[in-house]
Amino acid sequence: MKLATYRDGSRDGQLVVVSRDLASAHYASGIATRLQQVLDDWNFLSPQLQDLSETLNHGKARHAFAFDPAACMAPLPRAYQWADGSAYLNHVELVRKARKAEMPESFYTDPLMYQGGSDDFLGPREPIVCASESWGIDFESEIAVVTGDVTMGVAPDAAIDGVRLLMLANDVSLRHLIPTELAKGFGFLQSKPATAFSPVAVTPDELGAAWRGGRVYLTLTSAWNGKTVGRCEAGPEMSFHFGQLIAHLAKTRNVRAGSIIGSGTVSNKDWSHGYSCIAEQRAIETIEGGAPVTEFMRVGDVICIEMLGADGQSVFGAIEQVVASAASAPPGG
Repeated sequence: MKLATYRDGSRDGQLVVVSRDLASAHYASGIATRLQQVLDDWNFLSPQLQDLSETLNHGKARHAFAFDPAACMAPLPRAYQWADGSAYLNHVELVRKARKAEMPESFYTDPLMYQGGSDDFLGPREPIVCASESWGIDFESEIAVVTGDVTMGVAPDAAIDGVRLLMLANDVSLRHLIPTELAKGFGFLQSKPATAFSPVAVTPDELGAAWRGGRVYLTLTSAWNGKTVGRCEAGPEMSFHFGQLIAHLAKTRNVRAGSIIGSGTVSNKDWSHGYSCIAEQRAIETIEGGAPVTEFMRVGDVICIEMLGADGQSVFGAIEQVVASAASAPPGG
């Protein structure tokens, strides 16, 4: 099934079930009003939502309405935690090679992960608000999972069973703020503004054979100002699958329902697939030509992130965000 959260003026929005083709939706208020409720009581509530989903997909839901991605908040507008990995080692290797830094051996066996802000996520059409272009505004096209309860010390293969939903993410980075923060030794903070997520979150079964071994074997497309800059294969080169990422997070603590774990920037060794973040393109330019050429995003730029299924239809709907200056943003936006 596919789930979304409609904006209704509250912090957590209104849960809706969305048809497989993303054409129609139905409020889930007779079952649950918020997605976190469903995650907290998954075994009881998800079968009821599944029944509604099947009714909707067969065109028999009496109060269905046209689905509007612009009305969506993030599927989980705020979460108990957001932990983003870096599961595509090609991305890490490129960025480090560009600055002539060696790749530590531990990076090949122990995933990189940072804890991001989870109190204020963005919907798929909300702007990327930034006070200054000089901070180096960059998109990062990723896949993310939402978990149920996962026990501390879980094995990676067992951790895959903790995946309840999948989404797309734009984990925005302010590249010029990163070096100073990392030099302090405590990691990202100001360099990682609010993350945006796709209009819908989907259960793994919606992906069919494309979901296997804790990876999504589909193409992730990134289009910047209308030009496709990346068509990266998400499955084959994911060095750490989602079970490994979840197990890494759960090594010393329980992971509770409603936790979101990101894949990190999707990246391929074959540069002809393009890029899922500008920093990677700049790294390639530095390796090949000695200096980066591609500029970071500016006010008015638009990034669109989407993934199509084997049937050619959008799986999660598209993230489509414009960069806006803080001065022009509405209060609270």
